[in-house]
Amino acid sequence: MILITGASSGLGAALAASYAADGHTLTLTGRNDERLHHIARQCQPANICTLTADLSDASSVSSLFDKLPSAPETMIFCTGSGYFGSLEKQEPDAIAQLFSDNLLSATYFLREAVQRYRNTPLTCAIVMSTAAQVAKAGESTYCAAKWGVRGLVESTRLELADKPMKLVGVYPGGMATEFWARSGKEMDLSRFMTPEETATMLKKALQHAEHGYVSDVTINRY
Repeated sequence: MILITGASSGLGAALAASYAADGHTLTLTGRNDERLHHIARQCQPANICTLTADLSDASSVSSLFDKLPSAPETMIFCTGSGYFGSLEKQEPDAIAQLFSDNLLSATYFLREAVQRYRNTPLTCAIVMSTAAQVAKAGESTYCAAKWGVRGLVESTRLELADKPMKLVGVYPGGMATEFWARSGKEMDLSRFMTPEETATMLKKALQHAEHGYVSDVTINRY
């Protein structure tokens, strides 16, 4: 079973469609129940379970894992949101929401996953952004949140050094998704990757051999 978070739109939805086409059993989660069911219907006749969850709430994360139909072989965390603009013009409530959607959600998800599956041979991919690698003007708080997630992933990976559970850090560049409209930042998306292109490249990177795996994936756009 493959667990995909943030599956109601963007990269998460594209990954769901791609894995479903290959016949995988999927569990899809997100905050919007209606959109999750819409994605699941598009992926039929694959074996799909949908579970609504707010990953920025620790109890909701715990409940999500309690409800999983089976232990996953792969988990792909695609949850997140954007908020941009010069730092002095950003609103405190929006900044707090940004950190909740990105850093808190990743922390609660990974904490629960490690507690339950640290001794299980599975792959957990945490999707971030190239903003977790390079500072960008006008994206100060977004970079801060994503850099925080990167620190979380790299530090937790050290804690799992002798365990069969493997963490993969994923750093995609700009994708042409609804993310930008919700972030409030106007962008020319004509040269951005589609989520389907990104999903195809990520799926290939997550294939591993008996004695090795790809620990970090950067997917740049031209």
